[in-house]
Amino acid sequence: IVRQIGDAMRDKRDLLGKLLSLEVGKILPEGIGEVQEYIDMCDYAVGLSRMFGGRIMPSERPGHWLLEQWNPLGVVGVINAFNFPVAVFGWNQSVSTVCGNTTIWKGPPTAPLLCIAVTKVIESVLSDNNLPGAVCSTVCGGADIGEAMAKDKRINMLSFTGSTKIGQKVGAMVQNRFGRLIMELGG
Repeated sequence: IVRQIGDAMRDKRDLLGKLLSLEVGKILPEGIGEVQEYIDMCDYAVGLSRMFGGRIMPSERPGHWLLEQWNPLGVVGVINAFNFPVAVFGWNQSVSTVCGNTTIWKGPPTAPLLCIAVTKVIESVLSDNNLPGAVCSTVCGGADIGEAMAKDKRINMLSFTGSTKIGQKVGAMVQNRFGRLIMELGG
């Protein structure tokens, strides 16, 4: 699925790059390059998926073995900033998906068309494989949506990219419910 998402993004790279440039304000080569970053992450994640096999190890008890087993987390939420909306989402979504998780994305409120367009590309791949679009969903909105995601216990892990000031608030909300959190802060 992730390889197919990468291929579908590759087919729409220039169009998505133009939309990114228009909505985010980057020059066209940077917009196209950011979409390419997502495509590259899909390729990386597909390769990474080949390393998730569980190991079988001997136990200290005679006649027993230990089996390492990978388990998906469930729902991974992604909240990202305006400056690299497609790349940051791609880093999270591609790895999340190969690990067997579903993803819900709240992109920047300043780029709703871009978020919807990227999700539509993913949705077409999911549909072609008889999977529901909810495997990778997008929500549009502002801080109220981000706060709801940070507090929602159904989101097993939240990835937040943004300012340190907002990140402290998001981190406290996720920690308050003992959720898992990945943060990339700055600005």
